[in-house]
Amino acid sequence: QVQLAVTGGGLVQAGGSLRLSCAASGRILSYYTMGWFRQAPGKEREFVAAIKWGNGDTYYAPSVKGRFTISRDNAKSPVYLQMSSLKPEDTDVYSCPVAVHDIRPHLHYAYEYWGRGTQVTVSS
Repeated sequence: QVQLAVTGGGLVQAGGSLRLSCAASGRILSYYTMGWFRQAPGKEREFVAAIKWGNGDTYYAPSVKGRFTISRDNAKSPVYLQMSSLKPEDTDVYSCPVAVHDIRPHLHYAYEYWGRGTQVTVSS
């Protein structure tokens, strides 16, 4: 079983910054991809960013590229999502799933493990 703990959400004014953290633990030998997705009530889940564990390659949705940065310090550290220049349309619940196989990172159904998300609210 895999546990995913997300922290760092909250309320911020437009133009501000937040950093989300996702820590994974449990019985997995290696992670392949960790992603960030967001979803508002009644809307489809939206890809935000992802990082490949082996080579550190990163991927971003066009809507956040240049404003958000996904990173990790080392193979055992949490994955971070640094969000800057936040906009009201970034308001959503943010989740970080893990895939233990090589996947196309923007496909939410390809991830095997999901934890509870954290609310990010950007006020105008």
